[in-house]
Amino acid sequence: MSRSDTPHISTRKADHIDLCTDGDVGFHHKTTLLEEVHLVHDALPELAVNDVDLTVEFAGRSLRAPLVIAAMTGGLERAAAINRDLASVAEELGIGFAFGSQRPLLTHGIRAGYEVRDVAPTALVLGNIGIVQARATPTNQLNALVRTTGADALCVHLNPAMEVVQPEGDTDFRGGLGTLIRLIDELDVPIIVKETGCGLSRGVGKRLADIGIQWVDTSGAGGTSWVAVETQRAQDEGRALGEAFWDWGVPTGASVAQLSGLGMGVCATGGVSSGLHVARSLALGATCAGVARPFLQAQARGGRAEVSRVAK
Repeated sequence: MSRSDTPHISTRKADHIDLCTDGDVGFHHKTTLLEEVHLVHDALPELAVNDVDLTVEFAGRSLRAPLVIAAMTGGLERAAAINRDLASVAEELGIGFAFGSQRPLLTHGIRAGYEVRDVAPTALVLGNIGIVQARATPTNQLNALVRTTGADALCVHLNPAMEVVQPEGDTDFRGGLGTLIRLIDELDVPIIVKETGCGLSRGVGKRLADIGIQWVDTSGAGGTSWVAVETQRAQDEGRALGEAFWDWGVPTGASVAQLSGLGMGVCATGGVSSGLHVARSLALGATCAGVARPFLQAQARGGRAEVSRVAK
């Protein structure tokens, strides 16, 4: 991309914030299926509530609770205040924080929204780049991206359904596995493979485990539909395609269950919006869970204070 594309990519990121905050971008009929998970009551727990230890390990780091403020935004001035609020709450609570796609930083040098280490010096911070961009980028540049933002791990997102509908989408998805194999060998930090609202199936999980991926993020169906986000931005044929596939994907609960037993740490994201959802995800085999849109909406309502209130 050239510098002349900078206003366009910033406009797209602004559209994403607006649609995810206030737009009709939820799944119309499909749910996460987490409402179908019933936790077994233990009437004789033999422990004190204060002795419950919520600490978990994810991507090589310890979290005080099994929660990540999941990927949502970056790449424009509005995102700077949002991500700094979110990241500072992650620091306060000892949980994780994930950037939205860092493509604007990688391809255009746009730093807005990606500088949070001064407010989150010890929090788990997750970088984020698309598999198509990772394929086209030498590993040394991706390592530089990680160092620039102080990320502890790099999420590589898979988003074929979103890209097909997106007006500016990249639709050549070849070479993904080879790219991940290269990054496993050459990247300085752990890799987390994630979806963007359509979930990871067991078949995909098995292929990832076979090449040595240790961490995944479901980003399953039932929460924010990024197909819906791009449908709202598309026109004509693209909009019709998006309407047809609005509810496409593997529900979050099903994705977590399908990835169980493959030897990978799983972060359950996609429609997770409460502590009960987190508990149900853990019961299905997840290591932790991620919440995105509710925190974005909380920040829009009342800034950092509201994010902290919702997170607690």
